[in-house]
Amino acid sequence: MAAAMQTLNRLPHYLKCKICLTFVKPGRWFSKHCSSQNHQRCCRYAHTQSTPNFYTRLKVRGVCEGFFPNTRPDELNQVLLSPVSLYCGFDPTADSLHIGNLLSILVLLHGQRNGHTPIAVIGGATALIGDPSGKSKERRVMTAEEVENNVLGLIENVQRVFDNHQAMTSNNTCLPKARILNNRDWYKSQDVISFLSTTGRHFRLGEMLNKSSVQSRLNSKEGMSCTEFMYQVFQASDWLHLYQNYNCRIQIGGNDQTGNIASGFDLIHRITNNYVFGLLVPLILSPSGEKLGKSSGNSVWLDPKKSSTFEFYQYFLNLPDTIVERFLKLFTFLPCEEISAIIKTHSASPEKRFGQKMLAEQVTQLVHGRKGLESAQRCTSVLFGQSASALSSMELPELQQLFKTAPTTELKLNRDMSLKDLCMQIKCFKSDEDAERIFKAGGVYINQQRISDPTQGVGETGHILPNHITLIRIGKKKFYVVRWLA
Repeated sequence: MAAAMQTLNRLPHYLKCKICLTFVKPGRWFSKHCSSQNHQRCCRYAHTQSTPNFYTRLKVRGVCEGFFPNTRPDELNQVLLSPVSLYCGFDPTADSLHIGNLLSILVLLHGQRNGHTPIAVIGGATALIGDPSGKSKERRVMTAEEVENNVLGLIENVQRVFDNHQAMTSNNTCLPKARILNNRDWYKSQDVISFLSTTGRHFRLGEMLNKSSVQSRLNSKEGMSCTEFMYQVFQASDWLHLYQNYNCRIQIGGNDQTGNIASGFDLIHRITNNYVFGLLVPLILSPSGEKLGKSSGNSVWLDPKKSSTFEFYQYFLNLPDTIVERFLKLFTFLPCEEISAIIKTHSASPEKRFGQKMLAEQVTQLVHGRKGLESAQRCTSVLFGQSASALSSMELPELQQLFKTAPTTELKLNRDMSLKDLCMQIKCFKSDEDAERIFKAGGVYINQQRISDPTQGVGETGHILPNHITLIRIGKKKFYVVRWLA
């Protein structure tokens, strides 16, 4: 027994409850031996503690591809042994985040699952400066009103993902509270002189000039403005503020953010003599090899008003087989063993797209919640499965999202009206002759059912759904929505 206890004591991934001396493995819920509130609190705390291989597990999944500074792996593991905060910044250069940003949020949530406090910083201040990283010319100057509107959009995006993640997590799991901050809040009371005298004095021009984002611009025709040059100072100052106020030891960013992460590392180390670390997430490319982002014109947005839940779901459902396993590891929390089983099932019948369906369900529920996923699945059934039952459960806004280009007409209900007269009234055809011909050729569908008799009445069974809607399709792609008024 003593030998066994010594073995457990040597295992860094086991933690001991100080009340009942039970060894608790992070990721497992303990409620035996002792039912006192103190024990439950202690074991719950232990449940959320990070293991030394937290970073290793992220790297195995492909969620992180490196860390900064990469010469100090032992210090990184030591930092991750205790609860800390980790953050990622999002500048509000648009009113919504997109799936290119989603991976950074996932890393925050992985950290939360390991006992760390996730912090999303919305750059209400830094958006007015503009990050030069990866840019060949200066960003468009945004007005304060634009930035404020975008800040609200990004806060909604991130809060929704945080809330959905909590809802998807086991009820027995106590997660650290996620935070969403706006860096405008700690800059609005500072003046230029005090900022330069307290923060600016810790920066060295040589180091700032050597950043790749600076060098690439200095050697170009565009050059670099003083405003952009100072961006790295502000991002470093953000991290210092978070370190001092929230014990933030980890910053998350892409490889293009390494220079800014290095600036924050240098600033904090100079002032505190402590080490902080950056976790570097990979660049996510589209199936065609393009960077996912708003400037690339291929964005899938997290805001359902910009990319509907159906469009979001369909993006993941239509991914090629070659990247499904990688995306399951990147964008879901499914264990690697379960992902391997999914891929094995998928490979047996690739045409059923089992892997894509699992991926689309997991990511859509994370971003849009259970109701958003159900809406996306209903839309998929309506559009591709000819499901009248799914169609009857849809509300008008949902139909309008699905059939964005379809005209919507409100009509007073007349059950004696013929289907041909209905189609003529809402301008499906140019003439009666066209209507007769296309009906008889089988080119008219009412609520996804082919109708060849134009004289049928609107009031006949199945032509008006329980939601008081009729969906008319002419040919393969022309849709019309009719909403009946009593």
